[in-house]
Amino acid sequence: MLPGPNESTTGHSGAEHHGGPDDNFPDYTRTSRAHVGESIEDARNWPGIILVALGLVGLGLTLTAAGYGFAGWAVIGAIATVALIVIGILLVVLEHRRLKNREGLSLTDQAGH
Repeated sequence: MLPGPNESTTGHSGAEHHGGPDDNFPDYTRTSRAHVGESIEDARNWPGIILVALGLVGLGLTLTAAGYGFAGWAVIGAIATVALIVIGILLVVLEHRRLKNREGLSLTDQAGH
């Protein structure tokens, strides 16, 4: 059985823990990554995530326009969809690369993401 969020994994009850709640942060016993939730936590990733989401909405609109026979709108939608998704992914990757460089790691190092 996995321990609850306030339980220790050392076999002792939570009542024996004398430190504050941040004493065991980050919780390495329940995660193997150094940057869990990095994409959501870092506000600099939000524009990239929003652009990718808008690109997915644009994909749906483009497919709908193509299905109804609006060829002109389908072409415009396809161009906008590709641009939104590519720019969004580029922003997220650049921010991730910035964080990795700040830690002295390359983008392909397996520490963290």
